Amino acid sequence: MNVVGCKWVFRTKRKADGSIESHKARLVAKGFNQVAEEDFFETFSTVVKPTTVRLLSLAISRGWTIRQLDIHNAFLNGKLAETVYTRQPPGYEDKTLSGHVCLLQRSLYGLKQAPRAWFTRLHNYLVSVGFSPSKTDVSLFIYSRDNIRLYFLVYVDDILIMGSDSDRVATLVNKLSLEFKVRDMGFCLFFWGIETVQSSSGMLLSQQRHMKDIFKRASMVDCKPVATLISLTKLVDGPMVLYADPTHYRSVAGALQYLTVTRPDLSYAVNRLCQHMHAPTTVDWAALKRVLRYINGSLNLGLHISCSDSLDIHAYSDSDWAGNPDDRKSTSGFTVFLGKNLIS
Repeated sequence: MNVVGCKWVFRTKRKADGSIESHKARLVAKGFNQVAEEDFFETFSTVVKPTTVRLLSLAISRGWTIRQLDIHNAFLNGKLAETVYTRQPPGYEDKTLSGHVCLLQRSLYGLKQAPRAWFTRLHNYLVSVGFSPSKTDVSLFIYSRDNIRLYFLVYVDDILIMGSDSDRVATLVNKLSLEFKVRDMGFCLFFWGIETVQSSSGMLLSQQRHMKDIFKRASMVDCKPVATLISLTKLVDGPMVLYADPTHYRSVAGALQYLTVTRPDLSYAVNRLCQHMHAPTTVDWAALKRVLRYINGSLNLGLHISCSDSLDIHAYSDSDWAGNPDDRKSTSGFTVFLGKNLIS
């Protein structure tokens, strides 16, 4: 049998303002799926799509209850279907039985089965209490009975519950507490790297801390701001030189992609950058740095969700008459948010 190694991994958990809340220690399987040690394995779990987050606009417009929950050691709730052995955990070895190993009954962080096992357990429980999984996002569950509508959004172990009936939401939280170890965090102030600020007219979603992390990753903390995302003048034609560190380019471009959750104004420019991830050039890197400089001059911007009596979807289009220097197309576009299918 293949015996899996294990080790303790400590993680710093931060509050919405960036201050340290606590240190989490987790026993992590080592060497099972060759994941890098610095990766914290939660990224391999099923996560909610960024556009689904904007279901908050529905909850805000209709005055629904919004609750945020945190599941303690979520992956440990997953039940393993396979037989997995691991070495004795560091600090808990039995010296009289040094040749013995542990038979895992529950999944550990780092096991390739762990995310699937945890999500399967949560999925089956939600279905048993009347929820139906969304066809457009596997991490969105919908409850619709007796004119009561509840939405359940999952991001690994962080959960958002939105509902038209506050009593039904409270009942759901109590039921979850009986099944899992749940921490009720009340109204969402900081979730999935997104900060929220309530106002009388709605809610502001901001990823200012994420923006600052991107600057550190790109080594551009002190870059000078610019007023436009893309250069208004045509680039000078010349030989295409590949960027020396494509992995670094992909890392920064991927971080920018997540930033478009609250900054839809960046979507067009960021999507253009992501089209060149397979073989980025020095020109692409220069365009990426310009986007970062634009962000540095607009750190206070975010996505404002305002109360509205209408759920109509508005779309806009534009044409620049063959102004795209790459393919000479007259129109270029992107989808910011289409949520009608998610709420039906």
